[in-house]
Amino acid sequence: MTQTEKAVLDALIELETAVAQMAASNPKPNLLPIFNRLDELTNQLPANTPPDLLHYLHKKSYQKARLWLEEQQAGRGSKGEGRGFGEKENHVL
Repeated sequence: MTQTEKAVLDALIELETAVAQMAASNPKPNLLPIFNRLDELTNQLPANTPPDLLHYLHKKSYQKARLWLEEQQAGRGSKGEGRGFGEKENHVL
C-alpha cells in the first residue's frame, strides 16, 4: 500500500466515524473538509493505481474503497482484481 493509499484509507475511516456520530452530534460535524481531502488524495494517485480503487473513489463509493484498501492492507487482495462485496453501493453523504 502506498502512502497516498494509506492517507485515503485514513480519510475514509475518519469520514465513516464522523457519519456514525452525526445522529448524536449537535452541532453536526462538517464533512466537507473530509470530502475535499478525499478528492485531493484521489487526484494524487498515480496512473498505475488499481482500476477498482480508482473506480470506487471516482464514483464516491467510499465504503467499497475502504473495504478494498483494508483487504490490501491485510494482504488478502490482489491488486486489479474485481471485488464482489455482495452489497449495494453506498454513497456517504
